[in-house]
Amino acid sequence: MKKIVVILVMLCVGFTYAQDKQQPKLEKKGEITIATYFHDNGEIEQVGTFNADGKLHGEWTSFDFEGKKVAVGNYEQGKKVGKWFFWTDNSLKEVDYIDSKIVSVNSWDNKTKVAINDK
Repeated sequence: MKKIVVILVMLCVGFTYAQDKQQPKLEKKGEITIATYFHDNGEIEQVGTFNADGKLHGEWTSFDFEGKKVAVGNYEQGKKVGKWFFWTDNSLKEVDYIDSKIVSVNSWDNKTKVAINDK
């Protein structure tokens, strides 16, 4: 009997949690679907598009739990391509992809000097 009560309590907690999670927002525009996913606190987690075949396609942007941008990049037919940028508190990484394979990585931190041309 105790086991049944424990299982019922766990199921109730699980269903309550599942109901609190905000469902993704999907918006169809022609051949693409714009998708917005949310963190548990309601902040946007990811925004991007799918093509008519349901594959990741186009720009995708990810945000942390507080709404700060943490990544941006592009997909073509479900594969990472081109330059992707990843932000952390102290650094920026630029990763070049071809067919979801890393070709090169550049990294900058808060101490990195960037040349500025004022003219």
